[in-house]
Amino acid sequence: MEDAKNYKAIDPSFWEGRIDGTAWEDMRWHQVVQAIDLSQKELPILQPAERGVVLIGFMCDEGVRRNKGRTGAKNGSYDLRKASMNLPVHFDDQLKLIDGGNIECNDKDMEGAQETLGKVVAKVLKAGYKPIVLGGGHEVAYGHYLGIKEFMKEKHPDKKLGIVNFDAHFDMRELEEGVGSSGTPFLQIARDMEQEGNEFHYLVLGLQKNSNTKRLYQTAEKYGVSYVTGDKFNEGYRTKVFQEVSDFVDKVDFIYNTNCLDVFSSAYAPGVSATAFTGIVPDAFFTKTFKKLYKSQKVITSDIAELNPEYDKDRQTAKLAAALTFIMVGNA
Repeated sequence: MEDAKNYKAIDPSFWEGRIDGTAWEDMRWHQVVQAIDLSQKELPILQPAERGVVLIGFMCDEGVRRNKGRTGAKNGSYDLRKASMNLPVHFDDQLKLIDGGNIECNDKDMEGAQETLGKVVAKVLKAGYKPIVLGGGHEVAYGHYLGIKEFMKEKHPDKKLGIVNFDAHFDMRELEEGVGSSGTPFLQIARDMEQEGNEFHYLVLGLQKNSNTKRLYQTAEKYGVSYVTGDKFNEGYRTKVFQEVSDFVDKVDFIYNTNCLDVFSSAYAPGVSATAFTGIVPDAFFTKTFKKLYKSQKVITSDIAELNPEYDKDRQTAKLAAALTFIMVGNA
């Protein structure tokens, strides 16, 4: 970690914004975030009543380039932070909110960036904090998993991990010449878990049939993947969707929640690597489903992928991502 050249701490002065006062009930995120250089300093020890969240930027879209998508998501973590700065503080003062800096992808070395991300995620989890990784292409998922894997091996070897992915895609493409991309992370994870002798529990919510080949459906079936298609994301299917989520949550001990912003309709999320006209709507039903997952108290780590500022309109995708982050932190 200390010698990782692709890790960069964030300047504390980056966090700035509107000030309504200094009483806790007047605070906004930029007033309470602590920026820490994780290569030089350990995370503050959490006291028994305290909780902690660490934001980690993943400045990489090399996987998107390899997957022939439109690049630009490597700068998404900064736009997501900017959209989060003036969020009001609706958590108590027992929660520490920390910005743990960025992992950069240098010289197209996606694998090196994923390895460093894994080290940072493991460090954060072992310290008792919950990471929220701000992407970045969805290749973030494999690097994120490497950190979870290290943490669980050391701290919880007998526990079951479940992955819940809000996404239009399975992202289980076959690797090309042994090289991963933003379209391969969950196949990589499935094979890794298979080799480790662990069960692969994977639920995709918001899947689009017109965005996945028959081969991908066959791969998903082979690995026992559960999914709910985007056309079911409405109140008419509430019982079915909620039951699917509950059944999945009940069979695992810990959950890694990953969110690809291309799960949403392009009308709400134009700033992504691959837009989805038929994507789901971030309405009250979606919010209830998302909160249901977090209220299980089994989510130990999360990320948001594919925020592409180059194609965003009025920063609406960044604001949508910030709204998701607001829920994540509020339920930490």
